[in-house]
Amino acid sequence: MSLKYPRLFEPLAIGSAVFRNRIFASPQGFYNVGKDNLPGRDEAAYFERKALGGFASVCVGDCIVDSATGTHYPFLIRMDDPSTLPALSCVADAISRHGAVAAAELSHAGMYAQFVKAPDSEKFGPDNTGAGAAEAKASRGGILYGPVAMADGKYGEVEEMPEALILHITEKYGKAAAWAKRCGFGMVTVHGGHGWLLAQFMSPMINTRKDRWGGSLENRMRFPLAVIESIRKAVGPKFPVEIRISGSECDEEGYDISEGIKFAKALDQKVDILHVSAGNHEFNKTFVITHPSVFLPDGVNVRFAEEIKKHVKTPVATVGALTDPAMMEEIIASGKADIVALGRQSLADPDLPRKAREGRDDDIDRCLRCTVCFGGAGERRRLRCSINPEIGREEDEKMTRLPAVSKRVLVAGGGVGGMQAALTSARRGHEVILCEKSGKLGGVLLCESEVPFKKRVDEYLARQARRAAAAGVEIRLNTPLTPELARKIKPDVIIAALGARPFVPPIPGINGKNVFGAEELYKEPGRAGKRLVIIGGGLVGLELGVFLAGRGCSDITVVEVAPELTLDPFGMHTMALTMKIEELGIKIHTETRVSEIKEDAVFCENKDGAFSLPADTVVCAAGQTPNREEAFALHDCAPEFYQLGDCVTPANIYAATHTAHAIAKDIGCISL
Repeated sequence: MSLKYPRLFEPLAIGSAVFRNRIFASPQGFYNVGKDNLPGRDEAAYFERKALGGFASVCVGDCIVDSATGTHYPFLIRMDDPSTLPALSCVADAISRHGAVAAAELSHAGMYAQFVKAPDSEKFGPDNTGAGAAEAKASRGGILYGPVAMADGKYGEVEEMPEALILHITEKYGKAAAWAKRCGFGMVTVHGGHGWLLAQFMSPMINTRKDRWGGSLENRMRFPLAVIESIRKAVGPKFPVEIRISGSECDEEGYDISEGIKFAKALDQKVDILHVSAGNHEFNKTFVITHPSVFLPDGVNVRFAEEIKKHVKTPVATVGALTDPAMMEEIIASGKADIVALGRQSLADPDLPRKAREGRDDDIDRCLRCTVCFGGAGERRRLRCSINPEIGREEDEKMTRLPAVSKRVLVAGGGVGGMQAALTSARRGHEVILCEKSGKLGGVLLCESEVPFKKRVDEYLARQARRAAAAGVEIRLNTPLTPELARKIKPDVIIAALGARPFVPPIPGINGKNVFGAEELYKEPGRAGKRLVIIGGGLVGLELGVFLAGRGCSDITVVEVAPELTLDPFGMHTMALTMKIEELGIKIHTETRVSEIKEDAVFCENKDGAFSLPADTVVCAAGQTPNREEAFALHDCAPEFYQLGDCVTPANIYAATHTAHAIAKDIGCISL
């Protein structure tokens, strides 16, 4: 089977995330919230619907990083409010369980803020004493800050943002990104366009400061780059960070594409995705360019992304008036952009990605650009669409979803995720074939069958295998699923659950006879000597250490390069595991790098210098590498294609089973 739009549906791996295609749902706010401003079931269902429709990423817009100084509307998500944790977690889960990457847009309104608070903002600057300023301040509740002072800002007098506040907000961006990650989002999108705070600092027309935060390009980019650095420190090197910029403000009073290129070059390879939009959100003249009106051609703003892509190495996304899969395919195939982002079109037809993949172009509802969606948001704080009656009623629609239309489902991989996907699919009435390359279902966790404290896991794997067989799944063992075999079977749907393989760091001596993978010693613990060094302080290595300590290994040391052990800080299992490690006398070295492995010792380095650890046996438990290549090879072998489990991002049983169940439930829903 050949896809009609092969480039559009080519998977994309960025950092720790795998995007199943090149179609993103661009940032959109959701304003139907209660007086506590917390996302509810309606909001979760709204964003979930886009994930269900096949978008690779779904972005929750208008997440304010500093609610005291940066709030544009009073009903936006406050990323500095701890009470948002359960609600935001529900939204992120609603998106990610359907195979999409959940993203949170981090924003600050700067001089366009309207609902600022007095206590936090006043401590960073002088009091406002002028009569007019005092009146404006009283109406807002606090001081309004921008790059420079101005008496006639759109919402009143603006004061120059003090350096202390710049540094404070920089830190707030990092904290907001960490909060998004904790809530379960897989990416953050930094809003650096459309006239908001970072764009204000980047603008040569607005930012005429005389200190290190303004004037020259280097100084104007200092704040945005500091924000990116703060976020990167907070979330780590592999967590995807996207930034949205206006390639041009499309107005004689704003900057043009030549300046946009300079911004992009300064950001190049410091972020993971450059999302190129256009215009300034706060001026009517350019608002209709940011959100192209009916009078503008399809893809009117692609030209800005195309021009910027010529000058950068970072993947580029384009957005604006994109409704035609053929145009989107051409954009990707010709190199104008790497990603297409859809805004209003995701309301008109959230199933566009599914329909385009299946070649059902004629069945796609194209956005009319009538802007009734904007009207609904402004009038009633409730999104709506002229041609899609489901929008704004997603939660109700979920209750009336009809049974599945039967399809032939081919599952690649018989681990935790693959078995659950096969089982749920069969229970939904589909014809299911499960191919597993080994001789037994269960995946990598089978190696732990003899671990006493993993007994229940082994029972679970056996039970799932029995259930799959009883549900009528055709199980083919010792059968790797190749593209050739997949095409021969001719499935309607392929679900790739191909797991991961151990990551082997490039350490001298790592291939020595005394070095084993964790899986090897789980299967043959008798091969371990008395003195054991485990490279990697994650769950796999630590649990292996506990297991081998119980079998007589008397001297066990764990070496971890990070400042702390890489465990779930909120899990009760973490508490129990760390207590067990202390009880067994397992030694831990964090912030320590292994420099070399020899037959009887492991050589390490940390801040105190170099040292060696005696070792009969060395275990490499430094993480997993997803089998993405094997999964990607199957992406064009069926009309529908899904990836889940460790071949996307190595995680845990919960992540695999929940994603597998959700994806399998999506298949064949006739409401699509």
